[in-house]
Amino acid sequence: MKRSVSILGSTGSIGTQALEVCEVHGIEVKALAAKRNEELLEKQVRKFKPKLVCLYDENAYRGMKIRLADLSVQLVTGMEGLCEAATLPEADMILNSVVGMIGLQPTLAAIHAGKDIALANKETLVTGGELVMKAAAEKGVKIYPVDSEHSAIFQCLQGYSGCRVNKILLTASGGPFFGKTRSELEGVTVAQTLKHPNWSMGAKITVDSATLMNKGFECIEAVWLFGVRPEQVEVVVHRESVIHSMVEFEDYAVLGQMGVPDMKIPIQYALTYPERLPCPTERLNLFDYGTLSFARPDPETFCCLKAALDAIGRGGLYPTLVNGANEELVRLFLEEKIPFLKIGDTVCKALELDGSGEVTVESILDAEQRARRFVRESCL
Repeated sequence: MKRSVSILGSTGSIGTQALEVCEVHGIEVKALAAKRNEELLEKQVRKFKPKLVCLYDENAYRGMKIRLADLSVQLVTGMEGLCEAATLPEADMILNSVVGMIGLQPTLAAIHAGKDIALANKETLVTGGELVMKAAAEKGVKIYPVDSEHSAIFQCLQGYSGCRVNKILLTASGGPFFGKTRSELEGVTVAQTLKHPNWSMGAKITVDSATLMNKGFECIEAVWLFGVRPEQVEVVVHRESVIHSMVEFEDYAVLGQMGVPDMKIPIQYALTYPERLPCPTERLNLFDYGTLSFARPDPETFCCLKAALDAIGRGGLYPTLVNGANEELVRLFLEEKIPFLKIGDTVCKALELDGSGEVTVESILDAEQRARRFVRESCL
């Protein structure tokens, strides 16, 4: 297999695991991009020897120029640099694993450049799903989901393109606070929130998992990726994270994809599709688990899930308002400026903002900033 890739978000959890997959299977890395973490990025550059490197943070960029002065690599910065990394002609596809709204514009740039995309940046579809899927269809670009849940759905649908889907069963670990009441969640700490039972992820997505906002965003993504209605997506709490998601077809047959909770499996499938190759992970041994459990989520206690479903039901810019508010709230929580329950309560209030109007890149960015201002005015 001869393939080349640009990796946006190379120093994060997804990016570092993707590089491990690339090394194992000889996938050439043509561009690397990160927000900061200069030390790790320098190590990656020296090891994988990309043609282009983007350090999104302009302050860190100046220091990186000194670090890489002995190399002939092209170094760029800012959103313009991120889009340049996403459209590099030498790369067959991009892996977009940056965190936050900065992922939308490079995704659209890559699509317009005709690049297939392995997508791990949730905000791209949460805020711009309408724009992204339309552009991808017009350009004939393929979008391969990297999230374990969406990868599972994608895998279950292989060979069934002509079959009608009744329902998508989106599994959720439930996070560290599954089964807790609102009163029990009062006063939980950042450290407690970051102790995910199954997955090793970045701080932001781990908080989103604890509030179930991550699952709400995945519901929105599923609507766009698989062309289903919001009411066709059902969340199932599956604590073991062995079944990564399921699809119910018109005949009521349910197909699911199973594996150990390791992101290298969906990352590799997105990068090597349609081939299946040995993966640098453990094999699933069902005897180690013995039993698998399933439960309904609690959208009243974990109201972020309900807010996300409400937002995609309304459409327009409402998902962007929820996303923008959540990003700002998670930042404040991680800085220990607000309590845990404030995240969900304020996200729900953000839906009172105006989310009508045409969905464009400009209106998305504006809605995000309105939501962030609302959070700061409400919480600080």
